[in-house]
Parts: sequence; C-alpha cells; structure tokens
Amino acid sequence: MALLVEYDGWNYHGFQCQRNFVTIQEEIENSIKKFTKETLRVRAAGRTDAKVHAIGQVVVFDTESDYDTGTITKALNSYLPRDIAVLETHRVSCDFDPRRHALSRTYVYSLFNGDVHRPLSRKYSGLVKGKLDVEMMKRGSSAFIGTHDFERFAGSAKENSGSFIRTIYKSEIYNESGMVKYVVEGSSFLTHQVRRMVGALVSLGKGRITMSQLNEMIDNKGTKVAQTMAPEGLCLIKVKYENFLFKK
Repeated sequence: MALLVEYDGWNYHGFQCQRNFVTIQEEIENSIKKFTKETLRVRAAGRTDAKVHAIGQVVVFDTESDYDTGTITKALNSYLPRDIAVLETHRVSCDFDPRRHALSRTYVYSLFNGDVHRPLSRKYSGLVKGKLDVEMMKRGSSAFIGTHDFERFAGSAKENSGSFIRTIYKSEIYNESGMVKYVVEGSSFLTHQVRRMVGALVSLGKGRITMSQLNEMIDNKGTKVAQTMAPEGLCLIKVKYENFLFKK
C-alpha cells in the first residue's frame, strides 16, 4: 500500500524512527498495528528532519490485510494524532520503492522577513531580520538549476555517504502574502541541502556574499560555506513518479 501523508513536523524528531524520540514513522506504524494487528516497517520517499513538515510525503508498507483503500485511509486517520493525516491510499506492486523509484522531489522553504517573528507563522517559517534583497535572491536561485557538486551545501560526511552530485530542475523565489517562498525541485537531495541552499540565498540577499561567490559555492570552489536555515521553514510538497500520481 502507498499512502500520501501530510504532517506538521513541529512536535516530532523527524520522520525516521529513533530511540527515545517521537517520530512520524513511529506514529504511522503504531496506527497500522492498531488497525491491522501487524507489526511492520514503513518506507518513505524522504526522511525529513526534526520540525520539517510535509504535505506530499509518500509512505509504503506491505500488508496481508485485504481492506479496501478507502477503509484504510479512514481507519489510520482515526488512530493517528491530529498533526498527521493520510490523504490517500493506493495499491502498488510489492517491488515499489518510494525512494528509489521517485523521479523528483519538490520542497518549499518559507521565510518571514521582519524584526518580530509572528506567533502564527513561526512554526512554519524561518526568520530573517533586516533588509533582504529579494530580487537578488531571485537571480541567485536560477544558478542552482542543472547538475552540480553540492558538497558545500551538504551536512556532515557521516550524514551524506556517496556522491554529492545532484540535479536541480526548478529553483524559484517568489513573494506570497508577505512571506518569501523558495521552491526547489530536484532528483534527490543531500541532508540539509535545501536549508543550506536557502541559507546561501539569504546571504546573497543580505549582501554577505556576491553572485560570483554563490557560483563558486555551487561549483564546490572558493572558501564560503552555506549557513543552515531553521528546519521549521521547510516542507516536502510533492514526490513525482513515472507511472503513479496521487490526486491531491
């Protein structure tokens, strides 16, 4: 079964199960166990960090139960906490891998630019105080498009094994209701990559780095290293597959 899941990540220590911490994966697995009486592990398209949100996370699990998809959606939602919801349930082949079979993932990072972080937005946005040149950030965002070595935008080597090469298909900055939004679609992302890409764009918008220095960072050159923005501004919006599309 494949689930389309939305969650508010504020109260969770990320998606993946961790000892002594409450996680999204743990809550979903517990809800499945309560409904089907099966103890199992779910697989997700992306392992979001603590406080990171999602409206398009894809979660897959194998079950021996024969409930229809509508019943599964309703039942799991009856057991899940209010900040996690299953939006859709679909039957998929047993070899469907939500991570390896994904063509792309789209994230949105929300930035509140002001001196005081408003209470109703602080759980869902990063804060940037002072003047911010959004037009310069728009210019800088386009530089990420293409295939690059993103080592300067990755977390620790322990968190990111293998190649740092990633392909970005879409990278845009826009304003929405007083919030600066960054939308990025890529083949896949390194740990902390999106938050550091935003950090670099903020540095560009604050005049701390030049466009030339941003290009050097994207080419894994120079001495600059991107700052990591707060996790609560990040949201996984969509995971794209070749022959599979959720309705929402």
